[in-house]
Amino acid sequence: MRKMVAFEHLTVDGFASSGQGIGIEWTFRAYSDELAAYAQDHIQADFDMAVYGRETYLGMYGYWGAKDAGDGSEQERKHATWVNALDKVVVSTTLESADWNNTRLVKGDLTKVFTELKEQEGGTIAVYASPKLVQSLVDLELIDEYRLVIHPVVIGSGTPLFKEKSALELDLLESKAFASGAVYVRYQVG
Repeated sequence: MRKMVAFEHLTVDGFASSGQGIGIEWTFRAYSDELAAYAQDHIQADFDMAVYGRETYLGMYGYWGAKDAGDGSEQERKHATWVNALDKVVVSTTLESADWNNTRLVKGDLTKVFTELKEQEGGTIAVYASPKLVQSLVDLELIDEYRLVIHPVVIGSGTPLFKEKSALELDLLESKAFASGAVYVRYQVG
């Protein structure tokens, strides 16, 4: 059985999006080459399916879908090749289509869809960013693990990863600090 992981970048005060601009400008300070390489080679190494909410999908597709394997740094080229080949799911009630290659649009019963996907053979299913979608999946008890990069910033408001009154017990599987001040933690739902 496959597991479903929420892969998130968070502020110290628990926000996954500022709700302003692209919502993650606060990650730029601590997002280093060291962190990018670790994310690609370690955090995401077992991912074979990406899941996005509508807003994250549109941002990711707009940026990575337009990237050519020859664009950007070596790390960006490697990631672009990987993410463009990856199987993807976008959850949206308003999108009419999902045009990024290898992408399936889901509008229906999330419990049914993701339970069926988790029962299939394959690697880890990763929900990228999409805090509102993660909140729905938490309510449905579909998230098995959290892989969180906590950035050394406090923004005071925005979209939290966990909504008010969420209650989870988590077991720490691993952690790593980066020279930039970011910290990676991996938790399994207890």
